[in-house]
Amino acid sequence: MTQATSDEALETSSSFDDEGDVAADYIEELLDICDLDGDIDISVTDNRAYISVNASGESNLRLLSHPDTVSALQELTRLAVQTKTGDFSRLILDVGGSREQRQRELEVIVNEAIATIEAGSDSAALEPMSSYERKLVHDIVAARGLHSESEGEGRDRHTVIRRA
Repeated sequence: MTQATSDEALETSSSFDDEGDVAADYIEELLDICDLDGDIDISVTDNRAYISVNASGESNLRLLSHPDTVSALQELTRLAVQTKTGDFSRLILDVGGSREQRQRELEVIVNEAIATIEAGSDSAALEPMSSYERKLVHDIVAARGLHSESEGEGRDRHTVIRRA
């Protein structure tokens, strides 16, 4: 790796760390306002900041772990980061294991779609979902040896699964 490439990697890593710190501060303030308990972990994977909010034992954090709520909080957090840094944010927020739960739900959806294809259909179209969820679906489909692609625009963007 050349020095310039190494410097670019450090700068990129640092910007994701900064993004994670801004997001964590925003989420921590939100938790305080809502009087909710939670521990915040920050990591950077695949050029995205990941913010995880978890709590041990009995916690009222589950109030925020519904997928639609997490999605809304993620968008608000992205806006807060963008306002503070001036840069577009693609951070991922997980509250109380909601992302892991959604991963399991997506695996079930993909399995049902694959069963439809194995029963004779040429393809199976899934419900519209976020770009992050579509990426997870593409990964699951590829691991199962089939082909998938995203189709549609905006809120109607969805994944279509076909034989490889």
